Amino acid sequence: MKEALKARAIELGFDGAGIARPTPKTLEHYRDWLARGLHGEMEYLARREPQRADPSLLLPDIRSVIAVIKRYPAPSHSPARTVAPAGAVSCYAQGDDYHDVLRPRLNELGRWIENQTGGAHAARAFIDSGPALERDYAVQAGLGWFGKHTNVLSRAHGNWFFIGVLLTTLKLEPDEPARDHCGTCSRCLTACPTNAFIAPRLLDARRCISYLTIELKGAIPRELRPLMGNRIFGCDDCLAACPWNRFAHPEAEPAFQAREGLAPADLTEIMRLDDAAFRKRFAGSPILRAKRRGLLRNAAIALGNSGRAVAVPVLIEALSDAEALVRGHAAWALGRIGGRSAHEALNAALDREPDDWVKEEITTALGEMGEMLD
Repeated sequence: MKEALKARAIELGFDGAGIARPTPKTLEHYRDWLARGLHGEMEYLARREPQRADPSLLLPDIRSVIAVIKRYPAPSHSPARTVAPAGAVSCYAQGDDYHDVLRPRLNELGRWIENQTGGAHAARAFIDSGPALERDYAVQAGLGWFGKHTNVLSRAHGNWFFIGVLLTTLKLEPDEPARDHCGTCSRCLTACPTNAFIAPRLLDARRCISYLTIELKGAIPRELRPLMGNRIFGCDDCLAACPWNRFAHPEAEPAFQAREGLAPADLTEIMRLDDAAFRKRFAGSPILRAKRRGLLRNAAIALGNSGRAVAVPVLIEALSDAEALVRGHAAWALGRIGGRSAHEALNAALDREPDDWVKEEITTALGEMGEMLD
């Protein structure tokens, strides 16, 4: 049954499958991480902690966890530190939303179990959207080990893959966990642009660019904005630095291939999207998670970091955006680029701006521009 189940997972398009016990092994580490506030504003991670600790709250009579992995395309080039006015989107998000692609396949695997057992056993699937410690189960199932960048690493697939889990009442013999093969390497830690790693396998999400561009809903801290470069949705730097990626196989899944205009992204086009155009442009994409206001906030920072005067006109337009979050970050970007037209636009915007936080951003930008002019 176990081998037949793994074979069925491969038939469904997954690149690996393994069996884990239903008891998470990293729970105390996870609780400590939450207690230290390193999850930032991701309160949903703490809100359903009991279910992560006890998966029988998700599926009564659970006996096993089936972990699966699915590769996605690696970036076509190394992450750039020096940027032009084009935006970088994490390679996992350049295609279709992986939840929509993989959840039906994992549900189908669950139905296969039910059919094979004559309905005697049930299953419940999770693809990074429920209170299940997917990485924990993937490591227990022998699909990889925890890299120092906190992601799961595989000798065969590097770190470019998604993880899903299927909880089941079917009793299956668990696989042996994989050994740690990171050794003394620390390339992923030193590659982080914002120094988000406190220690190996300990991430301060509040400094992580993926968190800042996707999960953080408000203003991005000023001291971190220059470090974000042109990254507007996620960051691949720590993943791309891993030497194990040279053994990974190329990914041919059509759904995960980059959509037109996302590798790289046209920042000027993004800054001019209204809400309806944003939803249409990114329908079926993970980028919808950032919402329009978040993506335009990120794009404004990327334009400011480009230092290019060609970005000034669209940033001036953004000073009249309906969202204060967009206006404030556009002001910061104009202050970073500088120039007479930016200075005049900021002065005019200050006179009409109703939001106190945006006024502060404009005033700070004008002050920094004054220092440059001096």
